[in-house]
Amino acid sequence: MTKFSWRKTAVMAAVVPMLALSACSSQGGKPADAGNAGAGGQVVSTPRMKIALITHAPAGDTFWDTVRKGAEEAAAKDNAELLYTGDPEAGRQAQLIQQAIDQKVDGIAVTLATPDALKDSLKKATAAGIPIVSLNAGESVSKQLGAFTHFGSNEQLAGQAVGEKLAAQGAKHPICVIQAQGHVGLEARCAGVKAKVPGTEILYVDGADMTSVESTATAKLQASKDADVIIGLGAPITLTLLKSVATAGSSAKVASFDLNKDLAQKIVDGSVLFTVDQQPWLQGYGSIDALWQVKRGGFKIGGGQPVLTGPAIVDKSNAADVLKFAEQGIR
Repeated sequence: MTKFSWRKTAVMAAVVPMLALSACSSQGGKPADAGNAGAGGQVVSTPRMKIALITHAPAGDTFWDTVRKGAEEAAAKDNAELLYTGDPEAGRQAQLIQQAIDQKVDGIAVTLATPDALKDSLKKATAAGIPIVSLNAGESVSKQLGAFTHFGSNEQLAGQAVGEKLAAQGAKHPICVIQAQGHVGLEARCAGVKAKVPGTEILYVDGADMTSVESTATAKLQASKDADVIIGLGAPITLTLLKSVATAGSSAKVASFDLNKDLAQKIVDGSVLFTVDQQPWLQGYGSIDALWQVKRGGFKIGGGQPVLTGPAIVDKSNAADVLKFAEQGIR
């Protein structure tokens, strides 16, 4: 796979899957998968610990199944009870953080898509002596909100990677589709694209309603005859945009961020140009394992810097190889 090494100061995580999944407590998302984790190795002998993973995951988004799969595999290896919860509404995510504090967890891994709404709850977690790791969203404010490291992709640089690739292919008027207005990571992605292709236009849609996504994007493509690329910021959104392109009779190509097996197959087939993968399995695994490392020896991975899990380009040249892992639910 083609890797983008954007920042010399970034610390790259070395992640080794070790064991089948353990039981976990959860709210939302699909049930824990007990049969497809990595094989071999042994559970650590350190005392049992309890870790909360709190995300802004909307219902039905397969991206978060991959994050969770990595987290569950790390928890199994680290002899940890994983409490997985998620809610796309910022106020309720803050409540979930408070719930984890009340449960006296040994660590919190949290996404920071709406950091201002979470800062007070995270301050309480820090005051309670609970170590915090952030993942996926909020890299720029992670340290400020009390996390000792962050696992994810630099979204601005990921957007620039997309912009550079599209510019090299001659794109002049991309449409960048944001499915959650105000989400700092999604806004940064489109800003990165626009930095490299100034003619980029942003289209906001309601990512919780795929029928609305399809109709909004179709109307936009019908009105924008010069649109040459439409970019989805998540695999389910991109797969829906393919329908919009067909319905609108548009000549726009389709590009994407993130990945699942269906999107990987579309890249293999040539329906989608490429995607930028932030490798969410690594985000889930690394976050949980980092909290175990703190408990184990006071180790703090990252040296005060984010641990980058992307961007990694998946295109026609490597999509077939990546598809094998996507079918296992880890890409």
